[in-house]
Amino acid sequence: MKTLLRLCVLLITICTYAQSTYIHCGKLVDTQSGKVLNDKTIILSGKTISSVQDGFVVPKDPDINVIDLKSKTVMPGLIDMHVHIESETNPKKYLEAYTLNDADVAFNSLHYAKVSLMSGFTTVRDLGGSGVNVSLRKAINEGKVIGPRIFTAEKALATTGGHADPTNGSKKSIVGNPGPKEGVINSVEDAKKAVRQRYKNGADLIKITATGGVLSVAKNGQNPQFTLEEIKAICETAKDYGFHVAAHAHGDEGMQRAILGGVKTIEHGTLMSSETMELMKKNDVYLVPTISAGKFVSEKAKIKGYYPEVIVPKALDIGPKIQGMFSRAYKAGVGIAFGTDAAVFYHGDNGKEFFYMVEAGMPAIETLQSATITNAMILKMEDKLGQIKSGFIADIIAVNNDPTKDIKTMENVVFVMKEGKVYKQ
Repeated sequence: MKTLLRLCVLLITICTYAQSTYIHCGKLVDTQSGKVLNDKTIILSGKTISSVQDGFVVPKDPDINVIDLKSKTVMPGLIDMHVHIESETNPKKYLEAYTLNDADVAFNSLHYAKVSLMSGFTTVRDLGGSGVNVSLRKAINEGKVIGPRIFTAEKALATTGGHADPTNGSKKSIVGNPGPKEGVINSVEDAKKAVRQRYKNGADLIKITATGGVLSVAKNGQNPQFTLEEIKAICETAKDYGFHVAAHAHGDEGMQRAILGGVKTIEHGTLMSSETMELMKKNDVYLVPTISAGKFVSEKAKIKGYYPEVIVPKALDIGPKIQGMFSRAYKAGVGIAFGTDAAVFYHGDNGKEFFYMVEAGMPAIETLQSATITNAMILKMEDKLGQIKSGFIADIIAVNNDPTKDIKTMENVVFVMKEGKVYKQ
């Protein structure tokens, strides 16, 4: 009898501990239905959501923690599908490739990761760095440092001289001949090897630079830089390893090759034609617009010396066009995945993207859905992320106002919880 009594007490204690937090929500964004609900209580069980109940439920046990967000609008943690967590824009950035050690990059990335989380982005897709991003992901997962959940491409893939060739702009004596190990390919066989190297290095997905880019030290910002056969080889090999493929692309021909080759997302998409929009819809490919980055580079390009001279005309040409393209793509019915290209602008300003999307014609609730349920689906985490629902991970944020009526409130996230732990309140 005593043993049974002890067991009952233990079970009661465990259950009480598991349901340790009640969150009273004045408004709650239901991302699945697209509605904003009033007066709800979220009940947490450890790192997950146990249930969502009507009204402000008061726990019977006075020791259970209650978080009062009755004056706030609560929603799932946000997902940014395009960041570069290792770096951030500054006038000396192009010198930093030669002056910063991996340890410097790592210490800098700790700050960028923390700022991202505090801005409400509990999950990010990191689209290319040096490999420090893999170690940062591990450190965050192990609870050693603070930051968002990271899905990383490790090092982006390029062709020789292409947008992600790490030796662009270097003097001849150090330019060398980077290959698949360094993420540079020039054949189908190189393509397969480069993907397998990313797997070996710990990547979660693959990122390719299907066209030239604005911020690479190279003249053309839009020409196609992979053959269709190379892209197919990348995507087919990536599939073998459980990866999806993201494609940086500004020029239309490069986008079409990427889509036909099997990529899942097009990043930027600046010069996208109506034909390409239809191709994206047909092949279930999503646009990650990064309007914030376009606006930032077009403004900074007007400041003499901020970027190397070869970049300035590209930034002035490409940057201002992204928002207009996004508007046309959305109206054409292209799937939209929220992503900003944070690092091209300052980490922590990711929330501005919501306003730019609404300004271009996308309803506010749909922008929130793009940053939650859509992105969770692309990451194959749709049963764990993107909703406040029983069984989902307790990634929860709050803002002061209802974003469906005041979208700029997304620029000031006042409460952040990741996996049941409060990081900002």
